[in-house]
Amino acid sequence: MKNENYYTTRNIKDIDRISELLEELPSFCEDYFVGIEARTSCQTRLKYAFDLRIFFDFLCKKRYKNFLPNELTLEHLESVKHNDIELFLSYLSHYQFNGKRLSCDERAKARKLSAVRALFKYFFNKGLIEVDNSAKVSTPKLHEKEIIRLDSQEVSELIGVAESGSGLSRHAVGYHNKTKIRDTAILTLFLGTGIRISELVGLDNDSFDFSENSFLITRKGGNQAILYFSDEVKYALQEYIAEKSNDAKVPEDEKAFFLSMQYKRINVRTVEILVKKYSKLVSPLKKITPHKLRSTYGTRLYNETNDIYVVADVLGHRDVNTTKKHYAAITQENRRKVANVVKLRKDDDIPTLSPDNEEND
Repeated sequence: MKNENYYTTRNIKDIDRISELLEELPSFCEDYFVGIEARTSCQTRLKYAFDLRIFFDFLCKKRYKNFLPNELTLEHLESVKHNDIELFLSYLSHYQFNGKRLSCDERAKARKLSAVRALFKYFFNKGLIEVDNSAKVSTPKLHEKEIIRLDSQEVSELIGVAESGSGLSRHAVGYHNKTKIRDTAILTLFLGTGIRISELVGLDNDSFDFSENSFLITRKGGNQAILYFSDEVKYALQEYIAEKSNDAKVPEDEKAFFLSMQYKRINVRTVEILVKKYSKLVSPLKKITPHKLRSTYGTRLYNETNDIYVVADVLGHRDVNTTKKHYAAITQENRRKVANVVKLRKDDDIPTLSPDNEEND
């Protein structure tokens, strides 16, 4: 399996997991997942399966108490009223599943409602249920969240910390000496190209063309794209390549570009942990994730180009409105820039603060 394409391997695992979850779901769900296979990714279907498992568990706890989820039929689905689904959304605020206490915020509720709506719509369009009551349920109101990103000084400090290990615990420093070149390359690639974590983990040795400063990635949904990087990114990547070429433990047949300490393809969780490890030293009040590094790049690219369509294309957004929502908003830096733009009086009439007044203020 080591030499299989990363995405092929991931899809096989997702399909196997969906098959396991179908054992816990109503039998009609198998027809549903087969029906949507041609127009959805494996990861999307897996997320739907997890969400539907919660929904049918709720129905059996609150509405069909004499049934297990895998005993429900399309007749049960058709008899679900819109207020049952609204109660489900309320239930998600605090609920128990498999012995665990869980809760969903407004965005998680909206995602689960989307999974439920897709199921109802499928069977309604097929004529297998006569009414789609899920269409009557309003999506939870989503409040805008301020986008967290690093400023230019923090970006520089983050890469510096990855290189030096400054501020790490004595235990962490031991590992850092073995991974600092790899970690620096990972952070530099995130901050210099804005790629997603799945795109980074899926990179192979032959994904790069250093004569063109370009590399091939697989986007969400399976489409491929060629992106370009700066000489600064090129240097960090080639430093890592040089280190790997001098490490006799690297398997000759390992095609993955970024490797774990076990000399296997690095996984998503490991990348998340290393980003958190370094970023909390630089900006402890900001919860920085790989996606926040992507936001950092997108914001800086927009500020430099002022072209939202270029940003959307580079980041792989299918809808430019997604890009506008995240990267064309007024940032803290922009607010600071415009603070003195609006004049209330002529320059000659504006009093100046003396050093004494500044201290008193």
